[in-house]
Amino acid sequence: MLKNFWYACEFSSVVTKKPKQIVMLNQRFVLYRNSQGQVVALKDQCSHRGAALSMGWLEDNCIRCPYHGWKFESDGKCVQIPSNEVGTPIPKKANITSYPIQEKYGFIWLFYGELPESERPPIPALPEFDDPNLHRSFLDFSVNTHYTRVLENALDLSHLPIVHANTFGAGFGKNSRFDVYDIQDEPWGISAKSTYKNYTKPKGLFKLFFRGKSTDINSKFTFYLPNITKLETSSNSIKIVNFAIHLPVDENTTISKRILFRSFLPYSWLDGIFLRYYTKIHGEDSTVSESQYPRFIPDSLSTEVHVDADAFTLKYRQIRNKYLAMGWGLKANKIELDNYQENQLRHFDTSLKN
Repeated sequence: MLKNFWYACEFSSVVTKKPKQIVMLNQRFVLYRNSQGQVVALKDQCSHRGAALSMGWLEDNCIRCPYHGWKFESDGKCVQIPSNEVGTPIPKKANITSYPIQEKYGFIWLFYGELPESERPPIPALPEFDDPNLHRSFLDFSVNTHYTRVLENALDLSHLPIVHANTFGAGFGKNSRFDVYDIQDEPWGISAKSTYKNYTKPKGLFKLFFRGKSTDINSKFTFYLPNITKLETSSNSIKIVNFAIHLPVDENTTISKRILFRSFLPYSWLDGIFLRYYTKIHGEDSTVSESQYPRFIPDSLSTEVHVDADAFTLKYRQIRNKYLAMGWGLKANKIELDNYQENQLRHFDTSLKN
């Protein structure tokens, strides 16, 4: 897991004035909208006794702790402790962490790290979001493994004829080889292109759109730090774009949040049919990803065997290792230990005062 990046932690449509807990990076955050509709993000842990603020309620654009009623402003400042006498100073340690937020492309983006605003990596551009020729729908699902395995699966082409033999991968049955070429450095990421010739009729929903004996498939797949993949596929007049956020919940859980764009049949009433098909495809991926051991990508490139078809995913591993070497990595055990020690010290200080 990496710090100093923007994380798309939730769909905009589900964040309301009711506090909502988000779990990612082995930590808990609370999101809510203030009276102006702006999204607020705070650490979901009261500084007093660690209760989840997401179980509390909003009052005057502040959030109340559900345990002892401590009141926090949107910047995390504690402004009231009901058990104190009026006028009693509030300790600075009572304040909690707040996080920068952007709302873009149908997502709530939270910045996690220490970089000043001028040095933060940008949110990658997604021009398809405003393209009137592309219809979009949203999908999310959980995978029980580390996010690096889920992310790498989305960048890997050579598994398609094998894992997806009962869906769209059947169209690659005549030739299981993919030529990946033109690997390019992108701002905070990489991209590559691939052309597959002689694609034949797949199984399932997509067989309705590939009727010829063979079709050329052009693909461009992109990785953006820290956890974003984008697959653009086109054939004749058909274009499909799969933009995915692979959210690291903890060491063993990933939530993939996706925007699926298509240039054909742009009717919302058909979204359910397409989403069921995509859910089946992602289920095929999840079954394999959850079987991989170790659950995370090894830090050493020599731990696993690589072949020519792994050129793009190997490049991803090299980039990830670069930022780990820069000290941008987050260690789950350290986070949990720090939280535990912090709570223990807080309780110890309180007992001394009593």
